[in-house]
Amino acid sequence: MTSKSKAQLAPLPRTEILAYWVLSLGSHLYSFYQLHRFSKEHEAGLERGFQLEKGLVKGFKRDLSDFEWSFWTEWAKKSLLWTLIGHGVISRLTSIFNPKFRVPALTIYGLLAASSVLGIKGVSVLLVHVGLSFSVAQLQKPALSWCCNLLLLSTLHIHPLQEIQRGWYKTEEEYYLLVFSVAVCGLRLISFSLEHCWSPADSGGAVQLGWLFSYTFYHPFFYNGPIISYRDYTEQMQRPAEECDGDKSGAIYLVLRSGRIILWWCLAEYMIHVMYMHSIQSNETYLEILPPWALGGLALALVQFFFVKYLVLFGFPSMLASMDQLVPPKLPRCVSIMYSFTGMWRHFDAGLYRWLIRYIYVPLGGSRHGLLYQMLSTGLAFGFVCLWHGGHDYLRYWALMNWAGVVVESTLKSVFASSYIHSIVKRNVSPAIERRCIALLSAFSTAMLILSNLVFLGGIHVGRIFWKRVFVQGWSNIALPMLAFLYCFAQIGLEWNSRPP
Repeated sequence: MTSKSKAQLAPLPRTEILAYWVLSLGSHLYSFYQLHRFSKEHEAGLERGFQLEKGLVKGFKRDLSDFEWSFWTEWAKKSLLWTLIGHGVISRLTSIFNPKFRVPALTIYGLLAASSVLGIKGVSVLLVHVGLSFSVAQLQKPALSWCCNLLLLSTLHIHPLQEIQRGWYKTEEEYYLLVFSVAVCGLRLISFSLEHCWSPADSGGAVQLGWLFSYTFYHPFFYNGPIISYRDYTEQMQRPAEECDGDKSGAIYLVLRSGRIILWWCLAEYMIHVMYMHSIQSNETYLEILPPWALGGLALALVQFFFVKYLVLFGFPSMLASMDQLVPPKLPRCVSIMYSFTGMWRHFDAGLYRWLIRYIYVPLGGSRHGLLYQMLSTGLAFGFVCLWHGGHDYLRYWALMNWAGVVVESTLKSVFASSYIHSIVKRNVSPAIERRCIALLSAFSTAMLILSNLVFLGGIHVGRIFWKRVFVQGWSNIALPMLAFLYCFAQIGLEWNSRPP
C-alpha cells in the first residue's frame, strides 16, 4: 500500500517478526491441508464431473482443469522442450565457432522451429503482420503505428478468420498455439514500431527488417514471453562477449538453473495431485459448501499455483536468454508477500509491466501531470491488457478492479506524502506504529487483490461467491480472521522489501 523506501521502514522486534512468519506459514499449511481433505472427500464426484486423471504417483489423481498448465505441458512434451534445447545448442555452437553468425543463425532457427509447429500458413500470418507493421513504422507516426498494430491484434477476434485458421490444423490446441504466438508477437511489433518512431535507426531498411525478424522469432520468447523491448533486445544482442556475464553461459549455471526449474515443475505437479483447486473452482456447489479454512486454502492455492506455474513457463526461456547475453525480466515474486496492486503488477510479470510503462503509461503523461492524467494513463494501460487477453466479461471486471486498486493506492500515497499529513504523522505516531498501520491498510488492499486474481483465474462466479461468503455472510467469523492473517502476510512482505540489495 506504500512505496516507503527501505531506509524509511522501521524495524520491528525479532520476536514479532517471528510471530508473523509462524502465523503466515501456519495459515498456509493448515488451509492447504483442509483443502486437501475436501479434495479427497469429494474425489469421486470431481472425477465424474471434471478432468481428474490417473496421477504421476500411484494412488493419486491429477487435476487437469487448468488449461494453461495442461496446454503448455503437452506442447513441451510434443516439441517445444526439444526445440528450446535445440536453440541452446545452436546458440552455444555459434558462440564458440562463429560469433558473428550467432544472431542470423538463431533467427533462421527460430523461423524454422515456428514453421515446424505452426505450419507454413501459420507463419505466413506472422510474416504478414511483421511486414505491415514494419511498413507503417517507416512513416514514423506513433498514432498510425498504434492503429495498425491494434487492427492486427483485433484479427484474432474476427470469427470468419478464426474458422479459416482453425481449418488449417487438426486439433484445437494447434490453433490456440497460433493465437498465443500472434498475441505475444503483437507486443513485440508495437515495441519495434514505437522505438522506430521515436528514435529511427541509422542503418538501412534491410538491416532493420533483419533485426525485427530476429526479435520477432527469437525462439525462447516466441510463444509465451516473457516480454523485453526491441531496444533492449538489439542492444544486448550486440554487446561484445567480454561485457557479458560469463557465469551465465557455463555448465554450472545451466545445471543449477535447470535444477530449480525442475523443482518448480515438481511443486506445481504436487499441488494438482493433492489439491483439486481448479476442478473445485469450476463448480459453484463445491464453492458454496467449502469449509471456511478450505475456502481460504482454495484462494491461496489458486494464486500460488499461478505463481509457480509462471516460474516454470518463464524460467526455462529466461535461462536460455541469459545464456544468449540477454537480460530477461526478473521471474515472478511470490504472491504471498505481495501487499499492493502496484507491487503485484511491478513484480509478477516484470516484462509486461515495463512494456506498459514505456509504451502506454509514460507517453500518455503518467504521474508527471497530476492525478487525472495518472488515472487516465493507468486506465488505458489496464484497458489494453484486458483487450490483449481477449476482452471477456470477467477480464473487464478484473481490469476495473486493478485500475481502482492502483488509483486508490496512488491517491493514498499522495495524501500521506503531503507535507501537512506527513508532519502530523511524524509528530504523533512512532515509526513502528506507522509501519503497523501501513500493514493494516495493506491487509485490506491484499484482500481486494486476491479477489481480483480469483476473478482473473476462475471467472466472475468465483469472485462473486468469495465476496458473498467472506464479506457478506462471513464478515465476522471469516473476514476478520482473514484480514488478521493478511496483516501478517503484509508484514512479511514489508520485511522482505526492507532487505539490503
